[in-house]
Parts: sequence; C-alpha cells; structure tokens
Amino acid sequence: MNKALKNLVIAIDGYSSCGKSTIAKDLAKVLNYIYIDTGAMYRAVTLFAMRNNIISNGSIDTEKLEKLLPEIKITFKQNPETKLNETYLNGENIEKEIRRMDVSNNVSLISTLKPVREYLVKLQRDMAKEGGVVMDGRDIGTVVLPDADLKIFMTASPEVRAERRYKELKAKGENVSLEEIMKNLAERDHLDTTRKESPLRQADDAIILDNSNMTPTEQLDWIVEMVNKKTGN
Repeated sequence: MNKALKNLVIAIDGYSSCGKSTIAKDLAKVLNYIYIDTGAMYRAVTLFAMRNNIISNGSIDTEKLEKLLPEIKITFKQNPETKLNETYLNGENIEKEIRRMDVSNNVSLISTLKPVREYLVKLQRDMAKEGGVVMDGRDIGTVVLPDADLKIFMTASPEVRAERRYKELKAKGENVSLEEIMKNLAERDHLDTTRKESPLRQADDAIILDNSNMTPTEQLDWIVEMVNKKTGN
C-alpha cells in the first residue's frame, strides 16, 4: 500500500438505513483503516440523555445536557472475536443498547442540538487528524471533514431502506412493524434535512451511490474503485 493510500480521509454521508455503517466498516477492513461510526456517537449521547432523564416525552432539557456533555466519553474498541469496532460510553460497552428502536426514535432530537454537534465534531476531527480513516454520518463531507480526500453520498429508495432496517431489527429480536419503521425513517429524513445545525445534504464534490439495487459486495467494489481512481492505482 502506497503512502498516499495509507493517509486518505474518506467521508461517507447519506440517509439513515442506507447501509453507511456496514459499507464503511467493510471498507476500513479492506484498506486497513480506522473506522469511526459518528452515528453511534450521537446514539451514545442519546442513550446517556435517556438514562439521565434529560429526554422526556419528546422534550429535552438542553441546559442539563449541555452541562453534562463533558462527562460523556465515547470510544471505540475492536471486538477480538468479530474484529468489529464496538461503541463504549464512559468505559461501558453499549453497542447493543444504542441500536434499540427507542434510541432511534430520539436520536434526531439530540443531533439537532448545536452544543452536542460542536462537542462531537471536535472529537471526530481529532480522531481523523492522522488520516487513514473512514468516517460515516450525515454531515461528514460538508461540516466535520470538508477537506476529506474522498466523499461518498449514499442513498436508496425509502421502501428498500425500511425493508433493510426491518430485517436488521427482527434478526435482533426486536418486535417492530414495517409501518413503524417507515414512519420513523420519514421523520428522521425530515429532521435530518431541515434541522438548523448541519442539515443532511450532498457535498458539492461528493460522488452519489444509489444502492437500492446493489449487494454489499457490489457497493464495496464500487467504492474501492473510487479509492483506486483517487490514488492512481
């Protein structure tokens, strides 16, 4: 691997349930890069807020959350068995908890808050300083890492996204309906694209990947080809 390839910063943005995290993890493995799951970081803050009674019936005690933000330490550690990164909140493995539906229903509320975004963006930029990083989220190429070497914007039809999310949750034993997931995705899309702080949008220099009819292998091959083009390999 040449030096240019080793030091790339790759940003993957897009709508929820497009498989951003899955493809980013696989890409990081192939390139031997560090994978940073920014969505998991917002979910970690959401879980923290739920545990500390900061979120109640759809309302947030923003003053309390802002005061407690410095107490939130988020790290990623590789599971020795699966070889995948897992999310830790103040030293506790919360990977399974943050994927629950009740966390999904509150995460967009948390991600609209300016103090939260500023706090996590600083953490994310620090993580990417040395390069050799794949980072996915909603505003990586536009706000967090505007100078990223390669920017991918992922999208898929709402029906495909809902079906994928439904299968994922059912496999984990969650009792959810496809209608509930469709509603959740529509609400998240609206909040993500219309929020005041760092709304979801495609960066001007991002490459669109519509994966509605693509397998994970086809998506990975496509992105690796984009990486090779970027490095001249």
